[in-house]
Amino acid sequence: MKQRITFIQRVDAGFDPQQAVLTASSLSVRGLDAAREDRITVGLDELPEEFRAVLEQSHELHLRWASERSFDAVPPFSSRVSPGLHVHYTPLESESSSEALCTLLRTVVAPTKDAQYKDCLKQEVFYDYSIPFEGTTWICSACVRSDPETAIQDSFITPPLRSTQFASASLQYYTYLPSIQSLVSRADGPECHTRADALLSADSVDIDYDSVSRALTVSGLWTSPPTGGWTDQFRKPASAADQIEFGLLGADAGLEPEEIKMGGLLAVVGLDEKLKPTMFSFPSRHQSLPEPSTYAVSFASPTGLHPTMSISMPQSSLKRPPAPSDTTCALHTYLTLPSTIFGDQYQLATTDPLFLESHNLVALRALAGEMDLEAPDWVVQRWGSNWLLELSTPRETEDATTTPDPSNWTATIPLHLRYLPPSETGHRTAHIPWPVVFWACTAEDDTNMGVNPFDRTNLGWDSLFHPRTLFYQLQPAGDRLVEEVDVPVLRLEGGDGYFQGKHIELGTCVFISLGFMWVLWRLACVAWSSGVGNKRTKGVHDKKE
Repeated sequence: MKQRITFIQRVDAGFDPQQAVLTASSLSVRGLDAAREDRITVGLDELPEEFRAVLEQSHELHLRWASERSFDAVPPFSSRVSPGLHVHYTPLESESSSEALCTLLRTVVAPTKDAQYKDCLKQEVFYDYSIPFEGTTWICSACVRSDPETAIQDSFITPPLRSTQFASASLQYYTYLPSIQSLVSRADGPECHTRADALLSADSVDIDYDSVSRALTVSGLWTSPPTGGWTDQFRKPASAADQIEFGLLGADAGLEPEEIKMGGLLAVVGLDEKLKPTMFSFPSRHQSLPEPSTYAVSFASPTGLHPTMSISMPQSSLKRPPAPSDTTCALHTYLTLPSTIFGDQYQLATTDPLFLESHNLVALRALAGEMDLEAPDWVVQRWGSNWLLELSTPRETEDATTTPDPSNWTATIPLHLRYLPPSETGHRTAHIPWPVVFWACTAEDDTNMGVNPFDRTNLGWDSLFHPRTLFYQLQPAGDRLVEEVDVPVLRLEGGDGYFQGKHIELGTCVFISLGFMWVLWRLACVAWSSGVGNKRTKGVHDKKE
């Protein structure tokens, strides 16, 4: 097992050498004001059987969990995903691999009263949706595994591929998960329990596995210290095969726009006699903006069945990122929508300039997932959908002396709620995570992003761009990064009022019966009229004869 503990201090944070003390058998830190990342890498033979069984049947597996609490991402940990659990998965040839992963998800990420959970394996027909985009085709389809007797559709979706040369994980899954308590509770051993419990306060957790390295990596990120700062002790591993790497670093802008410069102290616990000073730089695909740039998400109240998502940003925050002058930058947002809410692909993919300008949109760049416009939520099998939209920005004024506009720039995205199952109260709550908002800038062709020791990929939206694209993240301005939308539904028995299930069912039967009787009466009238008319016609003919 290999551990890497990294503390990232702000430039203005103070540091006393007595706050980090290295001895022959341990390293102690006291009162550190810093962000922290813990990364543990273990082999397959060190994992519980249920995890090992899934990984042995997987080519790639990447889990990304983010807290719904607001936090400030610090470089080099600037990347973001929407709150909840994201699964990116590429199975091996074995047909049982996806079934094993779904069994693990049902066990570890058990549905709770707060979770919007779509089970993995359902019997369903195959749907395929595609829309053209700039001469290519973005495919939006479900994962379907053929079986001699039935076709089983997973609730995973197939992400669109910008280029087959830079393909990412072949399947995606998402569920709203406020806490990873169910995952932490399955840790074995006192030491594992201690480390796992610490993840409950983390802002984000990543789990990565690939069949080439046959190693599992778990990373936890805390962007702010606990009260009083970080105080901890890291002891020398008992086994020579284990290793603990320690780093106390600060981050700053590099010489090149795409670089991050870092300096500080490094040590390997039990091997080094003292902390070693270091300084290095590397290109990073995820960057932070030099000035605070924020955004806020809201829905106009009352939302009704066709809510509109508003993304508001101060115009002073929408300055062009400090990317190289020869690069092209565009502002994007990436929506992760559960099955309870969806967008109209035909409406959002329009090229009508009046519609786009009225919503401050440029174009729909990619989409994947459930696109059925009529299906209620209990019919939908896949977890939901992803949407990548390019947002328009205010025109830059040429007069540098002009006072910046203090008003907000708002982009609006029309969405639609699905019909949800009935409830005793006549209402249900849909949890909608905030989207991520970022600038995407093209980078030099010879920029090597793979040398970043803190690189983070498989976020869902990053695979929709060229692998050398630079991303500048906007920070969400809100205490909770999940919106709760109240959805009116059919009221079950037990509630007050006339709009209950039994009353509507009885009323429907009455009206159908009355309608059926009216149709029979009209048919009888027509038949009687036809019969009388025939008799009169026959009598007239007889008289003439």
